[in-house]
Amino acid sequence: MLDPAVLDAALDPVRTKGSSPLPTPGGVQKSRPSRIVAISDFCSQVPPEPCAPREPAPGALSPPAERAQVRVTGGYLERLPLAAVASGLVDAAEIWSFAGRDGEADAACARPCGTPDSARPGLTRRVFRADGPAPYGSAEALAHVAAHGAPDVLCVWGLGVDAALMEACKGAITIYNSIDAPALRLPDDVARRFDLFLTGAEWQSDEIRARIPGARCLVLPIGPEFASGETFHPTGAPKDRDVVYVACTQPYKRHDILFDALERRPGTSALLVVGYGHMTEELRADAARRGLDVEIVGPVPHDEVNRQINRARIGVVCGQHDGAPAILTEYQLAGLPVLANADLVCGLQYVTPETGLAAAPGEDFAAAMTRLIERHADYDPRPHALAHWGWPASIARLKAEIDAIRAGR
Repeated sequence: MLDPAVLDAALDPVRTKGSSPLPTPGGVQKSRPSRIVAISDFCSQVPPEPCAPREPAPGALSPPAERAQVRVTGGYLERLPLAAVASGLVDAAEIWSFAGRDGEADAACARPCGTPDSARPGLTRRVFRADGPAPYGSAEALAHVAAHGAPDVLCVWGLGVDAALMEACKGAITIYNSIDAPALRLPDDVARRFDLFLTGAEWQSDEIRARIPGARCLVLPIGPEFASGETFHPTGAPKDRDVVYVACTQPYKRHDILFDALERRPGTSALLVVGYGHMTEELRADAARRGLDVEIVGPVPHDEVNRQINRARIGVVCGQHDGAPAILTEYQLAGLPVLANADLVCGLQYVTPETGLAAAPGEDFAAAMTRLIERHADYDPRPHALAHWGWPASIARLKAEIDAIRAGR
């Protein structure tokens, strides 16, 4: 867990001093609570089904949370907005996503849509009916913004939203995060509306600037950044597995690189913690065919992911065309050194002498695995990860960019 004194020191430059409201771009002082909205690119049905005609209801705003009650926990989608509240950057946070069928909003939120998330004070979830395929448009979302105004900070992930929703929120500080290996999955006319692009590597920033001249970019991927030392931490559990790989079971995660290394190291035990994906049974059969000692568990919630990680001596990241996987720093927070594929296109900046090794697939990967397993007890990556990529450090960097954008308006 974070030392309170360390946390206070890290947040000093981030906190909004006193209770004065944030200025709007025109300099008018606002009395309403300030909000950050993170729009996921998740839609429950792809492509969305045609909408039934109806009058969209705007819903109600949720009240701000007591900042002292806000804990920065959860996955990559929750941690940035919660960090914005915990640091004092804004008063309240919301996560929006999309439904591809009528009548799915409450079920998708696991509560009446638009009510606060009781498990995470400071956070409200909303699901709006998507009007069509990505980048998503939504008459329901537009009605909500028309009734309550644009958020102060709007973050849009991945597949993105349409020009109409961006236009409705044009008073906000607008931030796009690429999430995946493709740097920018939006048409240029929509992309030009963003104030800031968060990327996973400098090459992604270069690619965005080539498409959108003058684009403001910051290498600050929301997966490994905004790391939560409360969600991921050492448990002291016995190490009954040599290697753990936390990844969805899809081809781009390259489980074959791990399996090839295990074949080169007879007797090595591995644990796969899996989420979504269609390859789980295929991987199980492949491990059995090769005679590998591979245990597969999941999907499981974040607390259980942490418990499972703690069973292993090292964590691996095998993908190449991936968007700075969050698990890079989550391993480190749990006390595990990480072995990454040296061909990973986003995220190698999180593999340092303090946190692990990077190696090319094949013999080099197997040899690096041997070295890291043998020396795993010599590593203590958690303090380094907290200092450089914990959420207080990340939100301080993001606030500096937001301040600069506001100053330039």
